[in-house]
Amino acid sequence: MEMFYGRSSSDKAKAAYSGIEFSKLEKPYSLGEYNTYHLISDPKRIGFLLARYKFVAKMFDKYERVLEVGCQEGLGSMVVAKSVGTLVAIDFYRPHIETCLRDTAGFVKNIDFRGYDINDGPIEENFDGAYSLDVFEHIDPGQEDLYMTHTVKSLANHGAFILGTPSLESQKYASEESKAGHINCKSGEELRSFCQKYFHNVFMFGMNDEVVHTGFLPMAHYLFALCVSPKR
Repeated sequence: MEMFYGRSSSDKAKAAYSGIEFSKLEKPYSLGEYNTYHLISDPKRIGFLLARYKFVAKMFDKYERVLEVGCQEGLGSMVVAKSVGTLVAIDFYRPHIETCLRDTAGFVKNIDFRGYDINDGPIEENFDGAYSLDVFEHIDPGQEDLYMTHTVKSLANHGAFILGTPSLESQKYASEESKAGHINCKSGEELRSFCQKYFHNVFMFGMNDEVVHTGFLPMAHYLFALCVSPKR
């Protein structure tokens, strides 16, 4: 079957497609239900998600062993996995892990997807780094210290942690659906103070759309706390 429409483009232009070896893929990658919903309803949210995970990948580049707390359907996990040795990705929501094991695990060999609730206890495997994106805002405020204590105990003494969450200020513009699930949003300074209970050094970044910056935190839609030197 002719691979191209029309007759006018040159063979040189068409040759660019000759090296694409899709036949080596056993099956196409499929988005899970959660990410498919966001792709159809508001495609730019997928761009925001991938940009957040790219930030983590850059910060943890060449780290040997990393923990993700709250991996959702594993789409962002694949971004980080390209930069680290081994990624252990956990989530307490069974359908998310089932999607990861069915649709993602076969494409990325260095991710160990596990069904696990970090509030049950730490994963004491001395991780070089850990991160948790779009999870903290869903943590019951009465359990935020439990969440952080168990995450910190999962880190080696030299380990670093990245916490990413929508800012309190952003909730003015959030949908009613988002607000219903966002039960624990903080301002930038509140998040810094919380993280300083567990780490000697906390570096704050803001994010608006796909852009990470060091600007005025109250104008940031999304917050990153880069935490180093765990307090023991």
